[in-house]
Parts: sequence; structure tokens; C-alpha cells
Amino acid sequence: MTEQLTATAPLTTRAVTVPGSGRPSAASARRREAGRPGQRRGSHVVAHIVLGVGGLIMAFPFIWQIIMSLSTNAEVQSVVPTFWPAELQWQNYAAVFERLPFLDQLRTSIVITVIRTLAQIVLCTMAGYAFARMRFRGRAVLLAVTLSILMVPSQAYLISQYQIVQGFGWLNTTLGIVAPGLFSAFGTFLMRTAFLNLPTELEEAARIDGAGPFQIFWKIMLPLAKPSISVLAITTVLWSWNELLWPLVVSTYANSMPLAAGLATLSSDKTTDYPVMMAASILAMAPVLILFIVLQRRVIDGLAFSGLK
Repeated sequence: MTEQLTATAPLTTRAVTVPGSGRPSAASARRREAGRPGQRRGSHVVAHIVLGVGGLIMAFPFIWQIIMSLSTNAEVQSVVPTFWPAELQWQNYAAVFERLPFLDQLRTSIVITVIRTLAQIVLCTMAGYAFARMRFRGRAVLLAVTLSILMVPSQAYLISQYQIVQGFGWLNTTLGIVAPGLFSAFGTFLMRTAFLNLPTELEEAARIDGAGPFQIFWKIMLPLAKPSISVLAITTVLWSWNELLWPLVVSTYANSMPLAAGLATLSSDKTTDYPVMMAASILAMAPVLILFIVLQRRVIDGLAFSGLK
């Protein structure tokens, strides 16, 4: 009889608490597990609220800049802040093209940024690989001199750079603005660190196969350093696009200035049209913002790989 009952019993695993054993029953365990998803959802909601508030705080200056660009100068300078204009002033964006040679300055900024980025990728990767992998006389001294540039503020050698550019006759030219930024000590240090972290076995195997130093650099080591190259390109683009002091020193004509220097000319000692300045700033940051949106995943991956803060 017992054999028939065990054979026909349904295959259910329902645990019963054994008296005196102290073990929790399966029903109580299921109740505790059923309560955990609710706790997770509650923690997720709190995390999303905190992150949303933090994102809104960080995005508020940009939102406020857009509101100012669509306001009148009186509304911007009012003692009681006006959080929304009475009438949207779209003509402020048209006034940017009337007060600035915006398209010429935009073209100058693009040319300067592209040339500097390509030059730093080529020169800094080669210099970083030489300092990381090659053995030559005076390497330690040259590396120390290169890294010492990071400890000196750029304003300290501004006059000497100006005299060199003036001697070459490059004042008020794109070449005069580009020349000091073709090489970067930071980029060299970044790429040297990237090449040092790569395994030496790949390089040794390539040498056994008969590859030369340039072939090893170009075909093996350089493709493996793509995340660090992306970081170098991102930082160079942002730095070159936003550079202000050197273009103001070396160029005095509005047509030869990049956008960052051109925006500074909208401010004067007597009066400043803040809505037009904010509209010009939004138009100036639009290309970089679009580039970041398109390459967002690559930008985040590159920064995460290098650990750059």
C-alpha cells in the first residue's frame, strides 16, 4: 500500500518544518524571496531619482544658457531673474552672423583642430613607443625633459613662443595658431603608459618572424593601443577647440581667429549683449556636442580604458 502511494504521489517538493529542528519551512523562504524584488525595485527608484536630480543640476547651466540666448538683454540683466522670456528672441542667433565672421571662424577652428589632432596622434604615438620600447642613449634625460613640460604653466613660455612665431612671419595666420600645439607632453606620457602595459611577448614574436621596429609599431602595437589613441584624440579636440589665450595673442584680425577667440570680442568694457553672446556660444559648442553624441560609446570606452578623470 505504501509503495502504491509513493508511486502515485504528485512530484511536488513541499517542505514541512520539522518540530524542534529549527529549520525554516520552504513557504517562509519563498515569502522572503518574494519580498526581495520589491526591495530591489525600491532601491532602483531611489537611485534613479538621485541620478536624475544630479543630472538636472549639471545640465541646468546649459539649459539656462539656452533660455538666456532667447531673451532680451534687459531680461538677462534684471535684478529679479526672469526664468522664461516674455517673447522668444530668435533674432539673437541671426545677430551672431552680423557681428562676427562666424563661418570664417568656424572654418578656422575646424582646420586648427583637425591638424593638431592628427599631428598629435602621429607624433605622440611614435614618441611614446620610442620611450616605452626602444633603448637608446639619453632616453631617460629626454623623457625627463619632456615630462618637465607638464610642470611648467603654458603662460611661462608664451612670450618666447610669440617671438618664434613672429620671426617666422606667422602672425595672423592659421599656421601660427597651430604650430605650438602640434606636439603634447601629456600625449607622449599617455601613449608611453599605454605601450608599457602591452605584453612584450607579442613584440618578441614579431622580431622572431623578421619584423622591423616600424613594422612592429605599425602593425602590432598601434592597433592594440586604439583606446588610448581615442583618449588622446578626444582630449586634443576639446583642448584645441576651446583654446583662448594663444589665439588672442597671435591673431588680431577677426577673420583669422578661431571661434573661442572670436566670442571674446563680443564682450566690451561699456556694454555687452549677453543674449547674442550666449547664442554665439551655443552655436560654437554645437559641432563638438554633435561629435560627442555620434561617438559617445567610443568616448566613454576610451576614457574608461585609460582611467582618465
